[in-house]
Amino acid sequence: MKAKQIIIVEDEADLLANYQATLEKYGYHTKGICNQSDAEQYFRNQLPDLVILDVGLGHQPDAGFEICQMLRQKSATLPILMLTARDDEIDVVSGLRLGADDYLSKDISMPHLLARVASLFRRQEANHSDADTSGIEQGALKILLDNLQIFWQQQLIDLTVTEFWMVQSLARYPGQVKTREQLMSDANVYVDDSTITSHIKRIRKKFQKIDANFDQIDTVHGMGYRWKP
Repeated sequence: MKAKQIIIVEDEADLLANYQATLEKYGYHTKGICNQSDAEQYFRNQLPDLVILDVGLGHQPDAGFEICQMLRQKSATLPILMLTARDDEIDVVSGLRLGADDYLSKDISMPHLLARVASLFRRQEANHSDADTSGIEQGALKILLDNLQIFWQQQLIDLTVTEFWMVQSLARYPGQVKTREQLMSDANVYVDDSTITSHIKRIRKKFQKIDANFDQIDTVHGMGYRWKP
C-alpha cells in the first residue's frame, strides 16, 4: 500500500522536525513547509492525503486560516488538521467555519497527534467504502451518501466532511437523542464537547442560510442533540 502523504505547514523548525520524525516513524510520507507563500504555491499544483496546518506563520497570525480556506475551495474532502499555540476558542470556531476537520493545541503529545491523524484517515476510508449509497430522504432533507452531499429544500448545503457525518448521524434516526460521544464516533473525529457544540452551531447556521425557519436540530440539555421527527 502506498504511504499516505502528509504536508505539515509549520514555521517552528524544531516542532516541524518533531512532527515529521514521529509521523515518518509510523509509515507516513511527510513534507514540511514553513511559510504561507510556499504553501499556497505547492497546493496550487497538487494536494496531499492530509494537511497539518499551523494557524500562525511568522508575522502572519492568521495565515493558516487563509490556507485552510484555499484548500477547502480546492477539495471538500481533503482532511485538514489545524494547530494553534494560542488556546483560544475563537481560533477553533474560525478554523471550523473555514472547513478544518480537527483542531489541536501545538503542545499536544505525539501519540495523541498520531491518533487524530489515524482517525481522519479511517474516516476517509470509511467514506469511500460505505456500501450504503442509497441515501436518506425525509421531507425537505435529502442526503446522498455516495458523494457526501446534503440538500435542504432542494438546495445544496455547504458542509465540511465532519459536519456531513454529524447531520447524517442525527437525521438517520429522527427523534433519537445522540450524545456528543456518539456524534464524535459517527463522524470518526475525537474532540472536546465545546468543539462539538461549535460544529452544531455552524450546521444550524448553514441550514438557516437556506431556510430562516430551520429548527430541525434540538439541543437536549445534559444529553446531546436530536433531529426532529
